[in-house]
Amino acid sequence: MSRKTQRAGVFAVAATLITTFALSESSGVAAEAADEAPATEISNPELQDAANPAFIAEEVVQPLPAPAPVEETVEEEAAPKPAGSLRELVSTTTTSGQLSRDMHCLASAIYFESRGEPLAGQLAVGTVIVNRAESRQFPSDYCGVVTQRSQFSFVKGGRIPKARTSTAAWRNAKALAKIAHEGTWESAAADSLYFHATYVKPRWASRKKHRAQISTHVFYR
Repeated sequence: MSRKTQRAGVFAVAATLITTFALSESSGVAAEAADEAPATEISNPELQDAANPAFIAEEVVQPLPAPAPVEETVEEEAAPKPAGSLRELVSTTTTSGQLSRDMHCLASAIYFESRGEPLAGQLAVGTVIVNRAESRQFPSDYCGVVTQRSQFSFVKGGRIPKARTSTAAWRNAKALAKIAHEGTWESAAADSLYFHATYVKPRWASRKKHRAQISTHVFYR
């Protein structure tokens, strides 16, 4: 082999070594650059690699609980104070307005039969009429009871005379009729169906059960 050929081979080997060394250095630098490069921010979550997920900060909306229903407080009306006496109840009982035919008959009987009696005695008379209307032994309405033949002396020919409606006695009679009808005051007459004045002694009285005597009237069942 000639000296010229040997020199060419040496140069070739040297060139190869230099190229290899240069390539290895450049690849190492590239690797270091890759390691030091900052992570790329991903703005579209759909393009995010599943192996390297990105965390997107979003506003979290927490639903508020529905407000509890507010219960309306209904103030109960105070119950009317019970009357301390029959006189008080009579004075506070409403008597305005027109009476029905039946209530007019009841008030008229109280007025004509007992307006001279104390209030308890007048109420007792009204109670007898109410008791009779509720009993099968007598007519079922107040007018029928009051106008029944031979029962009340103030009734003439089945007709009730006209009361003096402008008087306090008539006003009391209307109030007592309402009290007897509604049963808002307990009468001493209780369940009585009969009564008579103390100045007479009817035969039937001995066959009835005595209930009470109020002023000049005696009451029986």
